[in-house]
Amino acid sequence: MHAIHLKRAYDPPEEDDGLRVLVDRLWPRGLSKDKAAIDHWAKASAPSNELRRWFGHDPARWDEFQSRYREELQSPEAEEEIATLRALARKSRMTLLYAAKDEERNNAVVLRDYLRTAKARA
Repeated sequence: MHAIHLKRAYDPPEEDDGLRVLVDRLWPRGLSKDKAAIDHWAKASAPSNELRRWFGHDPARWDEFQSRYREELQSPEAEEEIATLRALARKSRMTLLYAAKDEERNNAVVLRDYLRTAKARA
């Protein structure tokens, strides 16, 4: 499996991004599809609207968010998307794109780590 990188969706695309995968349920506000240069939109692997609203990017809820999000990633719909993402990562370099301002505590961080552990199980 190739490396999986993280990047804000608002950052300009770069040649070494490889496959650019948006991992948010909502399209990033104010970002045109042309500027985003998204190759794949993995909505099914994004946190549910309920979990996203509950978290609200509150650092005090980060640990609980991670736990709840990992549970959601085990749903049949998410598992199918996880399998797709793993298959894509085997073929090329991948960058997971997210809209959150916090670069250390966002769903892409959890998803990247989950994909890494999921690949170990695969």
